[in-house]
Amino acid sequence: MKEIRQAVIVLAGGLLAAQLILVVPMPASAQSRVDAERPAAPAPATTGGGTEGLASGCDTRPCAQNDQQARQADDKGDPALGGERHPLYRLAKSDTIDITFTLSPEFNQTLTVQPDGYVVLRDAGPLLAEGLTVTELQRAIVKACGRFLHEPQVSVVLKDFERPYFLASGEVARPGKYELRSDLTVNEAVAIAGGFTQQARHSQVVLFRRVSADTAEAHVLDVKKMLNRRDLREDWHLRPGDFIYVPQSRISKIRRFVPASSTNWYLNPLQF
Repeated sequence: MKEIRQAVIVLAGGLLAAQLILVVPMPASAQSRVDAERPAAPAPATTGGGTEGLASGCDTRPCAQNDQQARQADDKGDPALGGERHPLYRLAKSDTIDITFTLSPEFNQTLTVQPDGYVVLRDAGPLLAEGLTVTELQRAIVKACGRFLHEPQVSVVLKDFERPYFLASGEVARPGKYELRSDLTVNEAVAIAGGFTQQARHSQVVLFRRVSADTAEAHVLDVKKMLNRRDLREDWHLRPGDFIYVPQSRISKIRRFVPASSTNWYLNPLQF
């Protein structure tokens, strides 16, 4: 019996010693040796974005979505902001479009963008068209007509639109509205409008350029100096919608005919 009790005590002591060994932390040198011998874990897979997204602390998929949004941030054509260098034309008021349904020709229409920016589709109702490209409008028509047509095949063609233009007013021979068919400067636009009149003030030609729906910026150009120096490097290039105004010279503001009584002093000053 005594021998059994001693064996139980020895076994319990061995189990306690084993637990203490498991609890004691491994030395740093031994841990580094184990880490060096352990095979490296495979790098996480990326989808075209490299490891930049992981380094910044965001998941690859949201980062890709953010990049896509950045590319679409500027749809006005500024490459510095991710926009297209040559943006597509966007519909404006009074534009005319031809809508053709390949499998349902009875829905074919020729529509004009109304002053409120909408077009009215047959059986589909009003649809906003202003500000959309032809491709975007085509998708919108397919979605609108998909409620009563099965997979409609639609083609949209821009038939008529407002041409780019500039305005010339003031002391030019033929004031009016002119099409901007090519790259023109202020001097070239004045020549198209018939040139300056004798009363024109060449040194203060004003170029009005609209920057928003309610705001326009004005630039004063000294055309006389440019022509005298034979240097047109400061000649502004026109943009669609620019307005050129040529003011009247100071000397031409003097009345051409004045009453004779007001000139007596100049004709005979000795009478005073």
